[in-house]
Amino acid sequence: MTTAHPVTASSADVLREAGRRRTFAVISHPDAGKSTLTEALALHAQVISEAGAVHGKAGRRGVVSDWMEMEKARGISITSAALQFSYGDAVVNLLDTPGHSDFSEDTYRVLAAVDSAVMLLDAAKGLEPQTLKLFDVCRHRGIPVITFINKWDRPGRDALALCDELVERIGLQPMPLTWPVGDAGHFRGVLDRRDGQFIRYARTAGGATAAGQERLSAAQAEAEEGADWVRAVEEVDLLSASGGDFDLARFLDATATPVLFGSAVLNFGVKHLLDLLVELAPQPTPRPDAQAKLRDLNAPFSAFVFKVQTGMDPSHRDQVAFARVCSGVFERGMVVTNATTGKPFATKYVQQVFGQQRSTLDTAYPGDVIGLVNATALRVGDTLYTDKPAVRFPGLPSFAPAHFAVARPADLSRSKQFRKGIEQLESEGVVQILRSLRRGEAAPVFAAVGPMQFEVAAHRLVAEFKSPVRLEPLPYTVVRRLTDPAHRSLVDGNRSEVLTRTDGVDLALFTDSTTLGVLRRLHPEVVAALEPLVAGNT
Repeated sequence: MTTAHPVTASSADVLREAGRRRTFAVISHPDAGKSTLTEALALHAQVISEAGAVHGKAGRRGVVSDWMEMEKARGISITSAALQFSYGDAVVNLLDTPGHSDFSEDTYRVLAAVDSAVMLLDAAKGLEPQTLKLFDVCRHRGIPVITFINKWDRPGRDALALCDELVERIGLQPMPLTWPVGDAGHFRGVLDRRDGQFIRYARTAGGATAAGQERLSAAQAEAEEGADWVRAVEEVDLLSASGGDFDLARFLDATATPVLFGSAVLNFGVKHLLDLLVELAPQPTPRPDAQAKLRDLNAPFSAFVFKVQTGMDPSHRDQVAFARVCSGVFERGMVVTNATTGKPFATKYVQQVFGQQRSTLDTAYPGDVIGLVNATALRVGDTLYTDKPAVRFPGLPSFAPAHFAVARPADLSRSKQFRKGIEQLESEGVVQILRSLRRGEAAPVFAAVGPMQFEVAAHRLVAEFKSPVRLEPLPYTVVRRLTDPAHRSLVDGNRSEVLTRTDGVDLALFTDSTTLGVLRRLHPEVVAALEPLVAGNT
């Protein structure tokens, strides 16, 4: 495949630039402080001058990673956001993810595009259900995890108990690199286990600017902090005796996690985390293609699309496809091939993304996240490449939906806009769109992991397409994949039906397990054609 102009970077250049990249996601349960931490990391990298507040408190602006109106109004992340910035000699690609379980599909796709993750825990709550689910994905993918125990400025649990929970509930050995001096709610600073010094933090007004810090020797710390320092030293000694010393190999093979304590809202401990990410987080490595063959970093350009988003620029109805560069060097203007369709795609408009803010990008290397503008031909899971032989990376997961609703235009005069909106939501994966001849194109069925996805879809149809929608819930609770279309007529009934997903998969929906059981008894030949859907691989 030809390019608009030759790519001049040498193999050595690609490997050197890839070595500078750190691409990671921040994961947590809702309200653990994920967007606040993302904002604080950007503040300490000096790419923003003042940290925003999730709810825009005290006249402060909102956080850069939560740019959608619904995110600002509710104070939660409902879509992933990419932020790229330089820090020292490193190039950081930070992906902020939705914490709410209803948006798990978006988060799982993001985790396919990163090399490591920061797991954020609330000091008062520890490991919460959504955090456990996300960690299981990291474990499955072999993603190294750094743990940041947040909100230590508020009352919370005992530090040793939180570390014990990591071992007992997820089998991950904690390796604290900092240790709190003072109980949760009385945060004095941290003991740096690498040099034994005390790092004391200084508050700033509302945490809007970077927190100051000073280092004290152990003797100074004991003189000034007394019993709090002595207890911290004793607990650190206990950690060492129980195997809690840092081991880089165990971190990289995802069997142990470095742990830091801090407060994202006050910017305490955030710079330490950022420095640690640059120093220890893995750089990009060769990725397996769909045939499990590793794609060398210095092979010709390849990337995969893990997210599609519209509405980022209110003045333009453009669509941005976010792609993770896997190999080679990308240069704006390249003509690449979409492995899904076999068709060329011109990359005239490519941007570096920082939340909702965008700037033109000319080159990118393995590990970078690029934003391809006007990418209406691209879908989540597409592979892009130059030069033969063709390459295709594994597809990204579609989840087993648990909620269903028929969507109809509330204003029939806006039917054209309604159809366009449905196509857009479908391409982005906001909800799964199911169709059947029985219902017709005018009444698609929304399928979602969680009901909040319906709210997002309805809001966007109104806000972006001026097409209000009526959603009529369907009573289905059991979902199976129908592998043999010949049995479709046997499944379609009063308490069950077959709907087809965009990727061509037929889904058999049943009101309850009893209905499914009756079908199996009456038509045992259907049993082999009905397969359970496995979350994350459907």
